[in-house]
Amino acid sequence: MDILHLIDRLEEMAAEARRLPVGGSVVISRQRLLELIDRMRVAVPREVYDSREVIQHRDEVLRLAEEQAAQLVEETRVELAKKLETTEVVKAAEERARELLSEAQSRAQELVKSADEQARGRLDDAQESSRAQMREADVYALQTLKRLEQELDGFMLTVRRGIDTLEHRAAERPG
Repeated sequence: MDILHLIDRLEEMAAEARRLPVGGSVVISRQRLLELIDRMRVAVPREVYDSREVIQHRDEVLRLAEEQAAQLVEETRVELAKKLETTEVVKAAEERARELLSEAQSRAQELVKSADEQARGRLDDAQESSRAQMREADVYALQTLKRLEQELDGFMLTVRRGIDTLEHRAAERPG
């Protein structure tokens, strides 16, 4: 579930809560509230899932690099076979084949390195974003719980005063 959706659910829960006749306070099911907070904690931001796509993209880049390297090797072999007609051509072809093979390997290594760097960067960004959203969710939940605690303390004070008043009246009446 999306963290923003869970925050909306929390807001709906507050809006649908039963209002108390004293003050502007409401009664919210503690169990439902705690369940929603738990769901908020486990809600993973989209960026974490996006990091999987980055890794898949990296694998695709690696596969393409390997294909390009194989294609370059094959092109080198074909070129070498054509140049085997003379001794000088053979030496030149061998040299060119080594160069092409070296270029293909260098290119493949560069592509792998680039893909790894991109994947690490995006994964780090996704993790940081996830941590930031979790911190924001925790702060929001903490603020909401503190407000709820204040309201409950107010209700407890009102109830305590009512009990004290009734006990005082009962003590004053004879019999």
